[in-house]
Amino acid sequence: MKHFFYLLAVFALCACGHTHTQFNDTATPDSTLTVSYAKGFVVDYFDNYKRVTLYDPWRDGQILATYYLVQSDSVNVPETGTKITIPLQHIAVTSCTHFEFLRLIGALNTITGVCSPELIYNDSLRTAYAEGRIISLGDAFNTNTERLLMLRPDALMLASYNQQDNNAKRLQSVGIPLLFNNEWTERSLLARAEWIKFVAAFYNKEQETCALFSEMEHRYNAAKILAATANHQLTVMAGGNFKGTWYVPGGQSYMGQLFADAGADYFYKNDTTTGSLPLNFETVLHNFSQADVWLNAPVATMKELFAMDERHELFSAAKNHYVYGFYARTHVGGANDFWESAVAHPDIVLTDIIWALHPELLPEYQPVYLLKLQ
Repeated sequence: MKHFFYLLAVFALCACGHTHTQFNDTATPDSTLTVSYAKGFVVDYFDNYKRVTLYDPWRDGQILATYYLVQSDSVNVPETGTKITIPLQHIAVTSCTHFEFLRLIGALNTITGVCSPELIYNDSLRTAYAEGRIISLGDAFNTNTERLLMLRPDALMLASYNQQDNNAKRLQSVGIPLLFNNEWTERSLLARAEWIKFVAAFYNKEQETCALFSEMEHRYNAAKILAATANHQLTVMAGGNFKGTWYVPGGQSYMGQLFADAGADYFYKNDTTTGSLPLNFETVLHNFSQADVWLNAPVATMKELFAMDERHELFSAAKNHYVYGFYARTHVGGANDFWESAVAHPDIVLTDIIWALHPELLPEYQPVYLLKLQ
């Protein structure tokens, strides 16, 4: 039977071989896509279909969803998952964090529906929406099912947020395949970026994507090595006070890992939390009052920072104007390219942070996402 999906180059670049058995969900695949950092998905290759397995981020070892990807609907696959004909021709997307993955694999033009279009930064998508080639599906947490049914995309890409995701359960009744892109649950920037391989599987773009990710990984590690050459280590703080609670990155979160890779000294570096730590202002002041640099500030100017809470002036980083936020690329209305494309460019994010902490290492560098507050 013809192996319709891949050239041998795909296997050489991305996969490792296995013995073949067909039409059984416990079968051993011909090969498996190499995924080095991300923990949330596996792509297995069989003779005439692919099996994409998603793991539940909240239940270790449990499967959240299984997809069988075929070139023709006539192909028989196990009945334990969702059969999807690929490559996808039309897709709806609920999160702006998925746009850049699609752009990098040359599939941006397949997007026909989005949520919260006012938050789009990408100019091509903004134009497509303005011209009516992309429609609004409302809010990501309450997606408009009537518009989705009218649009009838091949699939809806979204993130799942917990085991009892009521929005996802409601959308499942529509009959459109749901592709759960859960990059946000990963613990490092490289792991989050590697979800581009998950997206690529639905477009038969693995070969190009493996090469692209390998180059990205090389640049990230080169930046990490550069940061390690700095002759001093600065202490950092992050986040901001939101409705009485200050959320700071946990030591094992992707942002905590970013600080470590950039050569920063972070108070919670030995903490084991993979998400955020909710703290009161007094605790943050006690732990970070003398921090050298404030990263990921919640506003774009020093005036806004002090207007937000006058007590921000108590931090040395604020007094000395060493405050940085991811506001270098924004549009009026709330669009911010950091939240849109940065997930696919971990090497750039790391380099931006190194520039803030050790400008002497990057004297000619112009940051992409990071802005020093004035």
